[in-house]
Amino acid sequence: MDELDLLKKDWNKTSNSTKISAKEIYAMLHKKSSSIVKTLFYISIAELVFWTLLNVLPFFFSKTFNEQLDLVYTNKTVLVLINIFSYSVILLFVYLLFKSHKAISVTDNAKKLMESIIKTRKIIKYYVLYNLIVVFVSMVIGIYFGVNQTPEITEKLENADDNFMLIMYAIEVAFVAALVLCFWLFYKLLYGLLLKRLNRNYKELKKLEV
Repeated sequence: MDELDLLKKDWNKTSNSTKISAKEIYAMLHKKSSSIVKTLFYISIAELVFWTLLNVLPFFFSKTFNEQLDLVYTNKTVLVLINIFSYSVILLFVYLLFKSHKAISVTDNAKKLMESIIKTRKIIKYYVLYNLIVVFVSMVIGIYFGVNQTPEITEKLENADDNFMLIMYAIEVAFVAALVLCFWLFYKLLYGLLLKRLNRNYKELKKLEV
């Protein structure tokens, strides 16, 4: 049983100090919510660094990686624009989380704290959805160009029958679906537990408002 549960238990038992206990519970919820959003902010920073390194290091140290990029993106301007857009979205997400943390840290109003919690949950959900869409689209584009820009594969497909093509498409769909599912589980584990705690704080705040 954590400190918040102990305060709630004491609040239910003590009728003469309800007002004081309610303030203590609010203070605890405020502290916990601020801590959760701060953790989410740090995770977003770590993720930004991770994806940056994952994209930058192979570009400088892997000849094969650059050859594959040349096959998929014949126009370098398109690649640059895609990277700018992707990192802009991540930086926007980091900024919004930073604002949420600041908003939660400075507020002393239960209603505003609840609004900040709702806003933080929406930011995370939209960000996870965006990443899943990016993974899906990237995989589809990568597979399409990987198949069509590789002479050996193109030659085999020209002579393939319908059954082979059907099996190949089924494998590709299954592969993309499995990868998207893995990313969804990753984000569920990474952000899901913290969002669950944040949602619990929101529900407790709502009880205090009644």
